[in-house]
Amino acid sequence: MDSNHKLFITVKDHSVSKRDFRLYQTDDGLLVTNPQPQGQELAAYYESDDYISHTDGKRSLFERIYQSVKKIALQNKLRLITKLHSSKGVLLDIGAGTGDFLKVAKDNEWEIIGVEPNTKARSFANQKGIILQNDTATLESHCADVITMWHVLEHVPDLQLQLSELKRLLKPEGTIVIAVPNYKSFDAEYYQNYWAAYDVPRHLWHFSKTAMRTIFERENFQLVQTLPMLFDAYYVSLLSEKYKTGKMNFIKAFLIGLKSNLKGRRTGEYSSLIYIFKNQ
Repeated sequence: MDSNHKLFITVKDHSVSKRDFRLYQTDDGLLVTNPQPQGQELAAYYESDDYISHTDGKRSLFERIYQSVKKIALQNKLRLITKLHSSKGVLLDIGAGTGDFLKVAKDNEWEIIGVEPNTKARSFANQKGIILQNDTATLESHCADVITMWHVLEHVPDLQLQLSELKRLLKPEGTIVIAVPNYKSFDAEYYQNYWAAYDVPRHLWHFSKTAMRTIFERENFQLVQTLPMLFDAYYVSLLSEKYKTGKMNFIKAFLIGLKSNLKGRRTGEYSSLIYIFKNQ
């Protein structure tokens, strides 16, 4: 870690290893997880039935609520990309998970390409008729009208390489839609090291609005719009309550999520944000 980077917070991996990880802040406001596991060591941190984006689990009330809310969120995502690119075209979803978003897009006449490195998640997608590739290396340059990464950028091992790859894959007039947690939100400040969206070490990077704008401008992307993901404040607060108290405090989590969204209306610092970039 660069000696100029200062320690921001120390956070425990609450879901798998129970190890502590340090988050260091760079000059542009990016937080970097340290140490960052590599390869198979990193992959092992995803091998949990509690890692819900790689399963279609409905084992508990929490998972059933998650799956119900996901259906609404999928329609919201579809409306957004169709508004951004009304003529439709080629949609590339990187980090496609179990393929639900691509299935919704395909059913609405988008031509789809999906990438997901996790074998278990790809097999779930396959059962829905969605065939996913395990990386972007074999994809043609300038193949996508719209590229989406829904809570994926924080997971990529090489951030700079990923940004360069986005530049290669996007058509000159194309649009990138990226959703990431926002560590400047009220719920992040309230829960501190129990904030579930730190999710170390699966989240290798942690973004603020300043960090997102800065790192994408270096690849000549222009930020054209920032939008809130309102459901995330409640979901993240619920998990944070579990980490902090050992219980699913639904009422307390709802109140913290609501307060975060209300404060976000004034500050713009919502729990998660969608960033929309265009090629410059």
